[in-house]
Amino acid sequence: MSEISSPVKGTRPEGATTEAEASKKVREMFTEIAPSYDALNHILSLQIDRVWRSRLARRLLPVLARPDAIALDLCCGTGDLALAMRKSGRARIIGVDFAHTMLVRARRKSIKGRSHSGMPGPSPLPLFEADALRLPFAEGSLDLVATAFGFRNLANYEAGLREIYRVLKPDGVMAILEFSEPPDGFLGDAYRWYFTRALPKIGRLISGHQSAYSYLRKSVARFLRPPELAALMTSVGYRSVDFHEWTMGTVALHTATR
Repeated sequence: MSEISSPVKGTRPEGATTEAEASKKVREMFTEIAPSYDALNHILSLQIDRVWRSRLARRLLPVLARPDAIALDLCCGTGDLALAMRKSGRARIIGVDFAHTMLVRARRKSIKGRSHSGMPGPSPLPLFEADALRLPFAEGSLDLVATAFGFRNLANYEAGLREIYRVLKPDGVMAILEFSEPPDGFLGDAYRWYFTRALPKIGRLISGHQSAYSYLRKSVARFLRPPELAALMTSVGYRSVDFHEWTMGTVALHTATR
């Protein structure tokens, strides 16, 4: 008797039944909401998203402080994590995303503050338009791969972990910062009410997109719980797998080494 394989775990926007359809729908959605993406992130999180990214960058300082290191912001969106990492250390920071409109904004932000007088200013971040499941980097070429609130949107979580593993150098570090379901109780119930009732309405009002912020709630509910993601990382071959839950369990940081 042949074994029945477990269904592939990955995001599935409404109407998507395959990995290709899921990827296409996610790309289209983020392409459309790019103009309001930053404002909504800061409004809906009450600015806490800035704190989370800065805290992540500080956790990664042992790698970021090295001038010879190359660090990737995977699913970089408009570049907030990449810029936080660039500010924190001396490593070379690069970004990848498959939504072109997000990358346009990331580049603009990366050179913000450049002097018109000809004085040196921030250089543009090296950005690549590519799918996280098919990265344009050689095997064992990166010292760090970090992602903030993007991994959840991959159509196949295991394939994403394997692709990160492929591009990391031996002893390279990976970090995934993602939303998580808080435990039951008053605070958890209040969070779920906000995520289910208030957040989609605010997101729709500001972005004009009918489903993007309903998708956010559904994608978090579908995503792996922290122990499940840690177990999957271990099964793929990562070492020193660890996770920490922040802000009353609403986000979790997973770290590991190749």
